[in-house]
Parts: sequence; C-alpha cells; structure tokens
Amino acid sequence: MEINVPVKEKIISAKKVYEIMSKVLEAEDDLDKEKEHLWAIGLNSQNRIIYIDLVHLGAINHCLAAPMEIYRRACIKGNSSLIVVHNHPSGTTEPSSNDRLITKKLKESGEILGIKLLDHIIIASEGFFSFSDSEDL
Repeated sequence: MEINVPVKEKIISAKKVYEIMSKVLEAEDDLDKEKEHLWAIGLNSQNRIIYIDLVHLGAINHCLAAPMEIYRRACIKGNSSLIVVHNHPSGTTEPSSNDRLITKKLKESGEILGIKLLDHIIIASEGFFSFSDSEDL
C-alpha cells in the first residue's frame, strides 16, 4: 500500500526519516501499531521522497522482508535509491541477527538492480537505529 506524501521531503539524515515514519506509524490503528511494519521509501536523485510503500504488516515480533517485494515499486517507478524502515513494537532499537542478514541481502539485491540502498532504519519508542550511521551498511 503506497502512502501519499504531500510534500516531496528531502531526506538529509536518518533522524529526518525517523521523524517522518514516526508520524506515519502514529496514524495507524492502535492494534496495528503493535505489529511490525516494513516500509520502502523511494527517493529520486536529489534524495526527495517519491513514495512511501507499506511493503508488509507483520506480527508483534516478525515481518517478512522479501527483496522482490521491497524493490518491486522501485523498479516500476525507476527511482535511484531506497531506504527501508521497520519498527520494533518492543521499544528497543537493537537490530536482531535477522535484521542484519536482511540488510545484507537488500544491499546485494540493490546492487544487482542498480538501486542503491541508502539505509535500513529501525524505529521504536526509544528512538531509532540506522545501519548507515552505524556503518553496518
């Protein structure tokens, strides 16, 4: 499900993504807020948001992250880069081993497709974790 972005925000930091996506998550139904969400944010060459796509709405502690689904809209829209965001309803921002594995797979998939994965950001009540800022990307 693509989410409308009225202003094509320029992404300059992981903190900016956190602020935007926290508002998107806050607008969710209360029951859905307790589930993991996985979004793909498509960017143009000036790092302005083209779209925010809710790729998957998961369970309380798990969400599917298939590279094909994450990059599908990016290929169709022809964007040059992508940021992946998911939330941890538990409140912690610490990436799991699965989060690290998925990030590696997504980076490799993007390299094959020619769509740069700029970041994978985990948002939670205690803040956010950026794979790019932590140099894990």
